Amino acid sequence: MKPLEVRVPHRLDPAEVRRRLDYGIERARTEYADRMSDLEACWETEDRLRVTVGVMGMNIAGELEVLPEELAVRLELPTTAGLFAGRIRSGVEERLGGLLAAHV
Repeated sequence: MKPLEVRVPHRLDPAEVRRRLDYGIERARTEYADRMSDLEACWETEDRLRVTVGVMGMNIAGELEVLPEELAVRLELPTTAGLFAGRIRSGVEERLGGLLAAHV
């Protein structure tokens, strides 16, 4: 496994970050159902969301931690997915950055 950490800045209160993450997860289940399997997300604490997802035959696990001014995303990538770490990082920054900046 290869760890990957991404930090996404925000200016929202923690409850709004949680609401937007819940919204984004439900949206991802619908929009990307053909590209991923078994998207599971569970709030372990008020500020820590545990996530697992299957993508292209690989299982990816991680956690998202809601901090006062940023969202810390920590993923454990299978070794083969490590080859795409740059693209994965960019995708996380783009998707979560958009989600936290948008008016949803």
